Amino acid sequence: MAKYCSNCGEALKEGADICLKCGKIVNEARNINHDPNAKSKVVAGILGILLGSLGVHNFYLGYTGKALAQVLLTVLSCFILSPITAIWGLIEGIMILTGNIDSDAEGRKLTD
Repeated sequence: MAKYCSNCGEALKEGADICLKCGKIVNEARNINHDPNAKSKVVAGILGILLGSLGVHNFYLGYTGKALAQVLLTVLSCFILSPITAIWGLIEGIMILTGNIDSDAEGRKLTD
């Protein structure tokens, strides 16, 4: 059974990853790099929004220095500064979900 390019309609050779006529990638599942150590963008964003004052999202992403700063500011101030660190976490959570922060501490891209 012949397959055809969804972009130009050209008949594809069996097992082809790229259309020879238009250059479109036709088998994207083979070309996606699945890093088993990649962190989830959604998990990190939700952790930032819900538990941002404790820096849980930064621990998850490997930013331990920033995470310790958030925890220490919150706990050592007897939770007086927790609104500040909560806003800090909320902003970072939103930035993660919108893609402004798109990698973990080791430089790996976050997955969707």
